[in-house]
Amino acid sequence: AIANGLVFWLKPDMGKKAKHKTQIKKKTLNPEFNEEFFYDIKHSDLAKKSLDISVWDYDIGKSNDYIGGCQLGITAKGERLKHWYECLKNKDKKIERWHTLQNENHVASD
Repeated sequence: AIANGLVFWLKPDMGKKAKHKTQIKKKTLNPEFNEEFFYDIKHSDLAKKSLDISVWDYDIGKSNDYIGGCQLGITAKGERLKHWYECLKNKDKKIERWHTLQNENHVASD
């Protein structure tokens, strides 16, 4: 069974409000997640945070497989860092970018 989902986690941890999960997309090798999440955080605090994005393959009766992910924040590099700075600079504006999944910074799904 093919089932994929995304996990967004704003760190350092802000409790349960820090993590968002998308709906799980089943039976597709090319899932699209057209979902929006909002974090209730002061703009001045955002610069000290990072956003971990991880992609998971969910199998019934088996452990979940980490597919890959990426991290946006001041410790990011290249396009991911540029994207983070654009978001900080353009408060209340949607800044969309594509990012390649990395296998580093493995984030637990729970």
